[in-house]
Amino acid sequence: MIVTEAERVRESFADPSRGDASWVTFFSAEATPTSAMSAGLMELAPGGPGLRPHRHAQPEVYFIASGSGVVTIDGVEAEARAGMAIFIPGNAEHAVRNTGKDALRVFYVFPTDSFREVVYRFPSPA
Repeated sequence: MIVTEAERVRESFADPSRGDASWVTFFSAEATPTSAMSAGLMELAPGGPGLRPHRHAQPEVYFIASGSGVVTIDGVEAEARAGMAIFIPGNAEHAVRNTGKDALRVFYVFPTDSFREVVYRFPSPA
């Protein structure tokens, strides 16, 4: 199965408190004849809040396709720049933000049939 970014619909969270991330889903059982993994491409604009801290049951892999930023996993910050791969354990609180001048583009993969199975849990507002 081969897909392109141009043929996918860009999505984002309706609630701005979750951040300004947008994404396209490449592979997910409800849209493609695939199983066991879902994957897509997230984009974060320079200077924005990024993807706010959250958790989900599934582990996740990020590959930084372009740009630069900071990823935080369970309170530990690390540089995120093009060419880096990052593993995020299941249920770990994590976030990512763009610290560069260009868009931060992150390819992500979940070990689940459908992206819809990934339930994002954000902390309750204070």
